[in-house]
Amino acid sequence: MQASDTTAVPPPPPALASRRTRSRSLQFATFVAVISWFLCARLLSASASSGLAIRYGLGDFEPLIEALSLLFLLICGLSLLRSIEQRRAPLRLTLGLPSRATARTEWATGAAIGWGLATACVLPMAIARVLNVQLWTSSRAFYLLGLSLLTLAVLTLAHTLAVYGYGFHRLIDATGPVRATLILVAAVAGVHAVMPVPYGTPQGTRILVDMLTTLLFCICWFRTHGLWLLWGLHFAWAAATTALFGLPMAGNTAFTSVVDTRVFGPAWLTGGAYGPGAAALSILFLLTAIPVLVRVTDDYAWKYTHPPIIPAGYDVTVPPPAAHVAMEQSANVQPASATPLVQILPATPQNPVVRNPPE
Repeated sequence: MQASDTTAVPPPPPALASRRTRSRSLQFATFVAVISWFLCARLLSASASSGLAIRYGLGDFEPLIEALSLLFLLICGLSLLRSIEQRRAPLRLTLGLPSRATARTEWATGAAIGWGLATACVLPMAIARVLNVQLWTSSRAFYLLGLSLLTLAVLTLAHTLAVYGYGFHRLIDATGPVRATLILVAAVAGVHAVMPVPYGTPQGTRILVDMLTTLLFCICWFRTHGLWLLWGLHFAWAAATTALFGLPMAGNTAFTSVVDTRVFGPAWLTGGAYGPGAAALSILFLLTAIPVLVRVTDDYAWKYTHPPIIPAGYDVTVPPPAAHVAMEQSANVQPASATPLVQILPATPQNPVVRNPPE
């Protein structure tokens, strides 16, 4: 049979043939643009909130205004990048905050892990008796506590959306999950290495803690394909460390109000003025939190990270060659002079003759 006798397979439907493909270099450039805009937005929000607080006398609300400004600038910038890339998915899904039934449960699970991490970091200090705790129980203290918690919620959401939301997704598309994680961990380590820190902060321990924290946050995304768990973990860790235990977070003590804690122990145990983020024991607790996180997110990983099997494709019907059709038609045609078949019927049984006996 000649090749010319066969019929070519029809082309795929236009919907499949016109699917948009984005180059890896474009995805990586988008990731760089997201991180750059995040750093610029932090400077702009800090300047704008300082000016508004001075002009209108909003000193107590300055951190909250800065956090809200940062979140607003980030959403505007990410929406612009999304329109440039011509992504048609909803904005929440593109940012990594899908609307699903387990969103609150995921957030609460992350908050429980974050609170456990903060408690584990502070417990050795309490056992060693290196904490000097002072309480401020006036009504203004609880008022500032509410503002601090709201500010931390907005700040952690903005940080989560910028670094682990839209930007991290583009980095995964450009390099793959493993390389994207390594690149992000290295980038965070480089940025934190040049940041100013209080005197006496152990630099090596602090950078290693930041790297493990970034790895833990990346695992949160890979286990749920969403930011609810990550946001809850980040917020609870920061809120418990500052608002509940009164310790500094990355050297910042602006969020401590009701509880004010001073540490006077070795830096490897307390982290010094930087906070538990520079303590050596935090490394051990972060390494322990990784298998715990993997264990408690088994259901989410099974439900959200495995793509469902959906029948797809298009109908491909290849007609048989003309030679085969002609052979089948000639075999099915009966000759005109064919002799009809003779049917042999069964023989009719005869009754035996009964003779009369002689008299």
